[in-house]
Amino acid sequence: MAAQNGKDLLIKVDLSGAGQFETMVGLRASRISFNAEPVDVTSLESAGGWRELLGGAGVKSAAISGAGIFKDDSTDERARQIFFDGEVPNFQVIIPDFGTVEGPFQVTSLEYAGSHDGEATYELSLASAGALTFVAL
Repeated sequence: MAAQNGKDLLIKVDLSGAGQFETMVGLRASRISFNAEPVDVTSLESAGGWRELLGGAGVKSAAISGAGIFKDDSTDERARQIFFDGEVPNFQVIIPDFGTVEGPFQVTSLEYAGSHDGEATYELSLASAGALTFVAL
């Protein structure tokens, strides 16, 4: 895989619940991480005392985070609505030359900041709230 532009990693939110995804406006940095909790099945019979893990078991999760400038666009408004209403809508993450991840996420953190000599900024964090799908490019 060749080097990719960071700006091509996009976080999109379903604006209406009808599958109408729009890129979160103003983001300057974004990240997605995938996690799986291991299930340890090590016993006295484990070869050489090495830890053994049960394949396919455990809880899988994903986390999305982003930071950018506040634009007060439809996606900013939607993010606020999702947080204050406690919604769990679908999001999409476009990973360049890799694929698209889609599924329900909860906004777990929404922060706004600003200084007297700079622009207003925001940061958001999302946690997966159900099964995710992946479509390779």
